[in-house]
Amino acid sequence: MAPEESVDASRLLQSFERRFLAARALRSFPWQSLEEKLRHSGSELLLDILRKTVKHPLCMKHPPSVRYARCFLSELIRKHEAVHEEPLDELYEALAEVLTAEEPTPCHRTYLLPSGDSVTLAESTAIVSHGTTGLVTWSAALYLAEWALENPSAFNHRTVLELGSGAGLTGLVICKMCRPRAYIFSDCHSHVLEQLRGNILLNGFSLEPDATAPAQHPGHHTHNSESPVVAVEQLDWDVVTALQLTALQPDIVLAADVLYCPEIILSLVRVLQSLSACRKDKLTLDAYIAFTIRNPETCQLFTTELGPPRPSTSKPGSSGGPVWPNTCPRLASKAPPAAASANKDHPNACPHVLKVPLAECCAALKKNGVLQIFMGKNICILFFKRFLFLNYS
Repeated sequence: MAPEESVDASRLLQSFERRFLAARALRSFPWQSLEEKLRHSGSELLLDILRKTVKHPLCMKHPPSVRYARCFLSELIRKHEAVHEEPLDELYEALAEVLTAEEPTPCHRTYLLPSGDSVTLAESTAIVSHGTTGLVTWSAALYLAEWALENPSAFNHRTVLELGSGAGLTGLVICKMCRPRAYIFSDCHSHVLEQLRGNILLNGFSLEPDATAPAQHPGHHTHNSESPVVAVEQLDWDVVTALQLTALQPDIVLAADVLYCPEIILSLVRVLQSLSACRKDKLTLDAYIAFTIRNPETCQLFTTELGPPRPSTSKPGSSGGPVWPNTCPRLASKAPPAAASANKDHPNACPHVLKVPLAECCAALKKNGVLQIFMGKNICILFFKRFLFLNYS
């Protein structure tokens, strides 16, 4: 095999491996490229794909859905039969094993990281299970994890609170790749919390019994320890008190795909306000909130509840672009918005949530395919239009 052909085959194998382990939609696999390769090669490529997917050690240890594996193998056999007349016994043997296997409960997805490490999650196969959507990984969590991989310094030696952690992908990626001092996962549903704790342990982290441990032990830093302090907190945004939030003292707040219905927006804004107001060191609280825009009206409601911007008070030529002091900001695209007249006494103004230079946000927008950025002095909210995690789309 020529060197360039070897490189192409290696990329094809990697593409199949990453997609299969993460149980991506079969339509996202490079089937056409595989067919073209099979026309000019023997069955060894298919055997390599088999070893990188169904027979992968991670897959054998943490199996995906039986139905998913069956559909994948059936498609692989169809591609082989379209090009070669002789059947490949290994493919049929693998399919026979899957057909007689019982569906595991729960099923698993594994995401390969740039470091060679991986994150494995136990997840439900149903979008809604036990009355919640929190038992599966949603697109914005994948995208926020991708953004964290590209911006690890944002989390280095800092305490992170994630709201609505769900299956735990974003937090586990950050814990493994971004060296936070501490990470507090949170959710409100009992089944989600049970699965979340299991996924954290599955990925090699130990759990602190008390989510306030990071605030009580500020001397723990990841440059002195390989692993961050990890805790899980049950947080119901409707009933959580300011006292409970004060005890957590995060430097960063994350949330992904938590704005899927209007009813919870007021609760989320209230939590952000409380977390911002209860900072003991009086420093600004960084908040990154990512969600897929499914309904523009929900997006608009969220930005409205955060409150309109105040006019910029920065001097011409100062770094960081225009700012909106003491409020959550206005909607922006790639170009900085013009200072607009606004109600400075908006009752839902959300003070001190994040300070990020506008130039950095525009760079993130251009780099990661962000649809829009809601930007001001103290908050950065990333809106994602399409799914793109580690080239799986």
